Amino acid sequence: MEVFMKIVNVEAVTLVVPMKNPIKAPISIPYADELEKVVFKEYRTTLVKISTDEGITGYGECMVRLSPTSTRDIVEYIKPLLIGKDPMDTELIWELMFGTMMNRGHYQGFYIEAISGIDVALWDIKGKTLSLPLYKLIGGNSNPKIWAYASSIRFRGMETMLETAQKFVDQGFTAMKIKIGQGYKTDVMAVAAVREHVGDDITLMVDANCGYDVKTALKIGKELEKYNIRWFEEPISPADYEGYRMLSDSLDIPIAAGEAHFLRYGLKELIVRGKVDIIQPNVCRAGGVTECLKIHGLSSSFNVPYLVHTGSSSAVCIAVSLHLAAAFKDCFIFEHMQSDWSKDQRNPLRWDLTPLPIKSFENGYIELDNKPGIGLEINEDIIEKYRV
Repeated sequence: MEVFMKIVNVEAVTLVVPMKNPIKAPISIPYADELEKVVFKEYRTTLVKISTDEGITGYGECMVRLSPTSTRDIVEYIKPLLIGKDPMDTELIWELMFGTMMNRGHYQGFYIEAISGIDVALWDIKGKTLSLPLYKLIGGNSNPKIWAYASSIRFRGMETMLETAQKFVDQGFTAMKIKIGQGYKTDVMAVAAVREHVGDDITLMVDANCGYDVKTALKIGKELEKYNIRWFEEPISPADYEGYRMLSDSLDIPIAAGEAHFLRYGLKELIVRGKVDIIQPNVCRAGGVTECLKIHGLSSSFNVPYLVHTGSSSAVCIAVSLHLAAAFKDCFIFEHMQSDWSKDQRNPLRWDLTPLPIKSFENGYIELDNKPGIGLEINEDIIEKYRV
């Protein structure tokens, strides 16, 4: 069988930006006083760069929340599987990578995050080879415009929250997400204040980052129904499928989740057992583009909208997520990350690593660029500055 192009090198690069000053946890996590010192001590990611004998290079990102060199080491370890393969054979390569650890129980975690970054880089090469932007390659409309919401209004005191909401309105956003998870009274008061400040014409979502037990989530959800909330995101633990089912059955607010889930198998449980109304996989964690196409097929068969998750990733993850949002017809809004973990230190991996493939942003809508592949222009100076 003739091979038209060959992979000649795979490089994993870990980037870490230490926080100059300690910060309070910007999302709800258990034992925050202890864990914030580990979880939020730095901005971090692992990039994957794949080179071919045709001179075409692709970039991907492995989603990183802890121990960023773990995914780097995994990519380097399975590199021999990729050398000499045709990068257009994404399905074959994905199955090879997954098969390496499938019978050892690796359906989630660092291994899946590692192969996600590899897969994204391969799709970047496919788009460049065919001179097509990724969204067009996987079936999206030409010249897409995507409704976007500002993410997120973090809990940093009421005055700061309202200032942030106003900043988003001034930037042209017509939708925004509020981080909650501080407790019943504080959360309800915060949502009420933001709603009053921005008015009824702005779409609001809330995100608890798994901060509640089921009864607390139910109590808060009932109260939030008064404020016309578009969805209630990750109210409880990712593993509590029965709890998700109870909330979905009991609340008028749509329930969203999925950023903490991996592969079609994890998302299937969330849809079938949890009965969530919206899923939000992260392409650089859930298995890459190859797997997310399957997840989308699964969710569409249950009429559950697929919205992309970006979170505090680098611009590479945000860029490929934009392409998925443009390609999937049911992805009715895009998470456009605007805030960093630290209010005093911007995230250069988000803002300076590469420009996003955005042609314009006006009246709450992103007009996507049509550069081939993911459309990245990587700043090598940022890589050299923050490389571990």
